[in-house]
Amino acid sequence: MSDTGGTIVVSPLMDSREIAAYLKVSESTLSRWRSAGQGPPFLRLGGIARYRIDAVDAWLAGLEHSHAPEG
Repeated sequence: MSDTGGTIVVSPLMDSREIAAYLKVSESTLSRWRSAGQGPPFLRLGGIARYRIDAVDAWLAGLEHSHAPEG
């Protein structure tokens, strides 16, 4: 991402506790999603999972349904 001045704007990294609170799920649910290859994309830095808020928001947008299920 970049702004109009040509500088690079990077989404801040958040830890599992912050993202779990943001998604209103437990940290163990977030951990389970990571282990299963589900959930929002993350980076592993020094063995610790970190999340970019813009990537989490994009993942959430991909889960949205435009209409109720039929039947």
